[in-house]
Formats: sequence, C-alpha cells, structure tokens
Amino acid sequence: MSPLESAIEELWDRREEGLTTSDTTHEDLATLDAFLDALEAGEVRAAENSGDEWTANAWVKRGILLNFALRRSRRRSYGGVGYNDVLPLRDTADLARRGTRNTPDGTAIRRGAYLGEDAIVMSPSFVNVGAHVGDRTLVDSCDTVGSCAQVGDDVKLGANTLIGGVLEPVESAPVVIEDDVSLGAGCRVTSGFVVGESSVVGENTLLTPRIPVYDLVEEAVVYGHLPPERRAFTRYVESSVADHDLFGDGGAYKPAVVATHVEDETLEATQREGALRE
Repeated sequence: MSPLESAIEELWDRREEGLTTSDTTHEDLATLDAFLDALEAGEVRAAENSGDEWTANAWVKRGILLNFALRRSRRRSYGGVGYNDVLPLRDTADLARRGTRNTPDGTAIRRGAYLGEDAIVMSPSFVNVGAHVGDRTLVDSCDTVGSCAQVGDDVKLGANTLIGGVLEPVESAPVVIEDDVSLGAGCRVTSGFVVGESSVVGENTLLTPRIPVYDLVEEAVVYGHLPPERRAFTRYVESSVADHDLFGDGGAYKPAVVATHVEDETLEATQREGALRE
C-alpha cells in the first residue's frame, strides 16, 4: 500500500466515524490535493485491466468521494460565468508539454481528470473528475466523459457522445473504452459497459448492460461488453411482451446491439481519420 493510498484509507475511516468539513484540517486538504494531482498525472487510476477483466481501484474512488464530502462548495468563475462547486476546473498548463489541445469556449476539464499525450478535447465538452483519457484520443464537440470513465489510446469519440461514469459503489468498475475504438456521433455508453479494443460502433448506439449484444462472430448473446474487433450497430428484436392484448397485431420490439467483424472498409476509414489528425 502506497503512502497516498494509506492516507486516503485513513481519511475514509475517519469520515465513516463522523469527520465533516468543519473538522477537516489543512493536512487533510493537502492529502486530497495530492490525490487529485496523482490522478491528473496518471499515477493512479479508478480502474485497471488485470488479465481479461477490468477491476475498480476502490481506494481511488473513495478518494474522489472524499473530495466531495470534505470540501466546502465555493463560488467560482469559468469563462466569465459564475458557478458553485467543491472542485475547481483543472489547471491545463501541463497539457501543452504533452502536445494535448483543449479548444476554448466551453471545454470544461474538472480537477482530477487525466489527459494523455497528443489528445484533443473539442469545445463544448466536459471531462469529469477521475476520468482517464488516453494518448492521441479525440473527445469531440458536445461529448461528456463521466467520472472515473477509462478511455484508451487512439480512441475517437464522435460528436455528442456520452461516456457514463460509475463512482458508486466503489467496488464497481466504471465505463471502459479500450484502445483503438471509434464511436460514432450520438453514442451512449453507460453503467460499467466495456467496449473492446479496435471496435467500431455506429452512430446513436446505446451500449449498456441491460441491452443484449448479439455477437454474430461467436454466435452468442452477451451482456455488459462488446468483444474486441467488432462493428456494432443498433437493431430491434421482438419483445416478450409482444403477445399482450394492448399491442394487437402490431407486436412490440426492444433495442438490441448487433456485432459483426470489423469490415475492411471501416478500418480504412479509421486509418483515414488518423491521417487527417497527423
């Protein structure tokens, strides 16, 4: 256990015993600041891949929760607009050294978010505390990357895409987008869903553990993850409530995701995207 992890666990125990913002010391706040610095530097992450499975680092998620529980909300300003929050936006001075760009007029990166080298964050977009955005990844306009979400290297998040985050319970892994994934405009990934590496997801696709993925490659129905190297898109399948008298002869359908092999022309389109970014 690292000194930082030990300090966070100690603070968590004290919080469980009744520690409040009124009792928080300068030393406690210094620990919370050091924790956020470690998140921004990529030294700690809310989840990690151990073998074939993503697991949550519970102590990291506790550290994020402590930053909400033990800080007072303050009046702040962003782009000339006042707001109230316990955390400020992230200092972006280090991004230039990494070759990372964040465009003005609406790009909000919260304290405790990590952005990798040569990443691009377009405005308006929002990257929340605990999120990890990998090298050369594009966060396009109107995107949201939720708290603790793990987004890999060389990922393209299409415009108006929502990457949800899972902060509680602390044992649950957050949403994960693995390396070399391309998500079309308007996609939503929620509730700890994992998108496998080198996959291409069609626009306006909803990926959540409650919606089945019909994997035509392995001829299996899976939940909670999209296997690697898949092309996925939304279709509708007949629902079990279709026999209800209320529907008459019209039937009833529910959303599903169909996954096939990534097509050669899709790979070529992704490569063209990479060439444009270079």
